[in-house]
Amino acid sequence: MKDHSDRLFHQAQNLIPGGVNSPVRAWRAMGMTPRFIARAQGAHIVDVDGNVLVDFIGSWGPMIVGHAHPQVVEALCQAAAQGTSYGAPTPREVELAELLVEAVPGVEMIRLVNSGTEATMTALRLARAATGRAKIIKFDGGYHGHADTLLVQAGSGVVTQGIPGSPGVPPAIAELTLSLPYNDLEAVQQAVDRHGDDIAAIIVEPVAGNMGVVPPKPKFLPGLRQVCHRHGIVLIFDEVITGFRVAWGGAQERYGVIPDLTCLGKVIGGGLPVGAYGGRRDLMEQMAPVGPVYQAGTLSGNPLAVAAGLATLKILAQPGTYENLEAKGQFLEAGILELSRQTGLPLCINRVGSMFTLFFTPGPVTDLAGAQLSDTGRFQRFFQEMLAQGVYPPPSQFEAWFLSLAHSTADLEQARAAMNKAFIKIMRA
Repeated sequence: MKDHSDRLFHQAQNLIPGGVNSPVRAWRAMGMTPRFIARAQGAHIVDVDGNVLVDFIGSWGPMIVGHAHPQVVEALCQAAAQGTSYGAPTPREVELAELLVEAVPGVEMIRLVNSGTEATMTALRLARAATGRAKIIKFDGGYHGHADTLLVQAGSGVVTQGIPGSPGVPPAIAELTLSLPYNDLEAVQQAVDRHGDDIAAIIVEPVAGNMGVVPPKPKFLPGLRQVCHRHGIVLIFDEVITGFRVAWGGAQERYGVIPDLTCLGKVIGGGLPVGAYGGRRDLMEQMAPVGPVYQAGTLSGNPLAVAAGLATLKILAQPGTYENLEAKGQFLEAGILELSRQTGLPLCINRVGSMFTLFFTPGPVTDLAGAQLSDTGRFQRFFQEMLAQGVYPPPSQFEAWFLSLAHSTADLEQARAAMNKAFIKIMRA
């Protein structure tokens, strides 16, 4: 049942472009009207028609402790009662900065902003200022926000909607971005050989999450580190998704490769709008007001976001947290692979910790080209059946699924049962 969602979507289309405030929410690729959400608790989300769904989106990653966690809600209420924004420094900003610097290996200094886009945009500005160079390297299918230079061959909603870039980005700006195949170290070296004196930065999702989950090959991240070191290029890890998700110290802790700059978001705001960029002290001290590189934001370090982030990170810091998330990921992955064998449905599943994607292709999927071999028609039918069975996956073949501490064994078994029905239907079609 979705009468109220249909009505709201019809109303929204007259007021908001496409009826949504972010393209991936439109469900156009799923051939459906999006569900409008009324509330959420733990691992469950409830739409305006009262349908209860097991949620594997988690607000695209930040709800790692579950929706409306009592400790996060309490922290938010206490912060809101003291005022929602001051435009001035607060004690909790310092507390959060100290926690982030201690946790993330490559971060010696950090600055809070309001979104992942702000974080990546500013990290690139800083890299260009520090090197005196203009060009950057990114990777096909990597999504680093909607700044002009980063929409070239981007992932997430861009690849879901089949858009190669974006109108409104001047060619002169797009030409500053070299987009290469993910996991292709040889292509990186060739690009650096040709353009090395002009390349300011290489920005990468250390675990790709916006063409679906694609882990780095063993030599990829160390190879990027070596190339950047040899050529004086700033290595930027976009850990907006992976920070505090794949390990306490993010992907750089998990893989043992330290970037020059790190971008964070999602988890560190506990579900509220937040971002951060940090890194080597000599780079970060080039930011105003200490240095000449300018960036500002009235709501940066907003008291509500900081309070929610601190509460979330304190929960994650408890012993056994990441072992718990890993076990849930392993349980679901094993179940999916077994169902694939039983039904004969060819699948490839990529998982890193508590984030994963099942691709409707035999695989392997190691880059965007591999991800795009997926049968999106089958994924659409899969999505529709999962929804009918009370499970809420991402409405795109090219997005990550996210597990939380709140997902119970019963939730995971419900998802596996729903997948079994979906796989059987697909094979019979």
